[in-house]
Amino acid sequence: MSAIQFLREKAGVLVSVLIGFSLLLFVISDYVGHGRKQRQKEKEYYELGKVAGDYISYQDYEGRVQNLAEIYKLSGTQNLDEATVESIREQIWQQIVREKILDKNYGRLGIGVSTEEVDELVLGDNPHPIVMQLFTDQTTGKFNRPMLVNFLSQVEVDDNAKKYWLFFENEIINERMNSKYNTLVAKGLFVTSKQAEFDNILNKATVDFSFVQKNFASIPDTSVIVSSNEVEKYFSDHKSNYKRTALRDIEYVTFDVVPSEEDIKETEKWMEKAKIEFETTEDPTQYINLNADTRHIGFYIPLNEVPENLRDFVKKEDKSIVMGPYNEEGVLKMARLLDAADRPDSVHVRHILLSAGQVRTMERSKIIADSLLTLIKSGTSFETLATDNSDDQGSSKLGGDLGWFKEGLMVVPFSNACFTAKKGEVMTVQTSFGTHIIEVLDQAKKSRKYNIGIIDRKILASSTTNQRIYSAAGLFAGNNNTYEKFNSAIAAQNLNKRIANDVSPSQKTLPGLENPRGLIIALFSVKKGDIVLDNSQQAVFEIADKYVVAYCTRVQEDGIAPLKDVENDIRFALLKDKKAEVISEEFNKNLTAGKTLEDLSRAMGLDVKEATQINFRSYTIPGIGIEPALIGAASSAKEGVLSGPVKGINGVYIVSVNNVTTPASEDLKLLQQRLAMTYQMRGSYEAFEALRKKAEIIDKRYKFY
Repeated sequence: MSAIQFLREKAGVLVSVLIGFSLLLFVISDYVGHGRKQRQKEKEYYELGKVAGDYISYQDYEGRVQNLAEIYKLSGTQNLDEATVESIREQIWQQIVREKILDKNYGRLGIGVSTEEVDELVLGDNPHPIVMQLFTDQTTGKFNRPMLVNFLSQVEVDDNAKKYWLFFENEIINERMNSKYNTLVAKGLFVTSKQAEFDNILNKATVDFSFVQKNFASIPDTSVIVSSNEVEKYFSDHKSNYKRTALRDIEYVTFDVVPSEEDIKETEKWMEKAKIEFETTEDPTQYINLNADTRHIGFYIPLNEVPENLRDFVKKEDKSIVMGPYNEEGVLKMARLLDAADRPDSVHVRHILLSAGQVRTMERSKIIADSLLTLIKSGTSFETLATDNSDDQGSSKLGGDLGWFKEGLMVVPFSNACFTAKKGEVMTVQTSFGTHIIEVLDQAKKSRKYNIGIIDRKILASSTTNQRIYSAAGLFAGNNNTYEKFNSAIAAQNLNKRIANDVSPSQKTLPGLENPRGLIIALFSVKKGDIVLDNSQQAVFEIADKYVVAYCTRVQEDGIAPLKDVENDIRFALLKDKKAEVISEEFNKNLTAGKTLEDLSRAMGLDVKEATQINFRSYTIPGIGIEPALIGAASSAKEGVLSGPVKGINGVYIVSVNNVTTPASEDLKLLQQRLAMTYQMRGSYEAFEALRKKAEIIDKRYKFY
């Protein structure tokens, strides 16, 4: 028995007791001291959000994000860009929200998925769609059960396979639980015969009507009075209408990191030295790839695509000289002609791709290509071989035909093979994709083309320059530690101040700044009038090639807006209500017995307008816009009778229905069934949305991302 094994077996209990005792001492001392308060602070700091009152920590959330990122990588996506990572974060957040909301309901309702049910969903006669998708043979399109069984046998011995499978197994269980819940909700919904009759009535009448409208704007604001008490009462009765999200206003100045004269001279000095080496090197392509900022691609381009400043240079076709250095938008460049040749403007080719990588080795692809090439030369149809053997799924269906293309659209080895070969020539070439068998079907006319090598070096600010500009930004922030001083210094130094209003917690952009997320996160940790500080309590933010000093100039917190902020909106709403009363009273005075709509329009100086084909489910009225009250009144009014006054969004209306069209009655049984199906379909998502709204979700991801 090994020593380590002995220790594991004999000392395991002792180690556990010692660790347990140490933890107990730690916990006791923590509670005796200030640990409790510290833990509370840490909990608040790491609070990512709440769902239905349940705390969500940054650590738990980030752990799940990293786990899902690992699943993505196991699926073959090794390099996750920012958009993918953001998508993963959102996916995990929505998943946590669903779990927090639905898991409690699953428990109360007795919804679950047994081990036997999971086995049936994986290995049964009708596997879950996720299993079907994962283990369907892409070649035959049929479910490959042996592949599934083989994979499951590896799960117990391969940690990556286990992690991968547990993710999908969890997805299967969650989907089945959700399906059961949705079915339970849907089956609980029922439509009565009275509901069907009511819905039939709503759809029954389509009306054409005339109306007169008096806009609220026709009544001066000064003619009605809104008291402070009325404003306060309205606010108290309608507080839910004034919920708002957290917003901030920010003002900032930037100190751009730009190269100094010394930096420019240093880059010029490097270029002059490199020019001598570039002129004398026997392998200019390798020299470019080792020394330039940009690798040499190697495509040949016609004279009309050569940069204008290089055209006279390349026409000399002297491969021994170097042109430059010259400055092109902050980048020093020099050019050397590597080759000039007569090449087709475009080519028409077909190919057979034999992929290398997971399917086969590069050497194996070359052996198969040589065999196929022999068959082609012996008379076997290229088109047939491409259809049966090519791994390029797009062109294989066309017999390998890639159509016409110009130089620069394919990878360099493939492109060079196509543009140097003769019409009708068949050859093989290897690229990063594998081995290609290429046949040149046709070529356009040839023109002179040039392969130009470029050495480029961006003029960058040195560390000395960078430090100098950072010091200037730091000095500015230190000397101007109040908002008043900040503005005075901007005016005195003639700096360009930028302003961004209504910045949201999750916003990712600010004017003139590239990826300012760190600044936005910090903005929501300061008070109005304060300078914005990062986690290290530093006032200078480094954002791309700029240093930024910023102040928070307005704070709007999440929740119900204070009365003073919405008083004008409330007064406007109350003014409309009071104007509606005035206009309605005016209409009623003029609505004497026997008067028609035309009489009313003449008496009040209003135009008679028309609307046709309107029913209760109409959304807008042509020429008027969204007026649901008018639509409801018109669709339920009696023909030939003046109806109103009707208070709308833009004014008050009097309506006269001219014509009512009644369609054939719908079978109430069929209508009842159709409505039941509609309600059941809606129930599958509206039930969750209702629970979601009740859960009062607090999302504070903006603190960390």
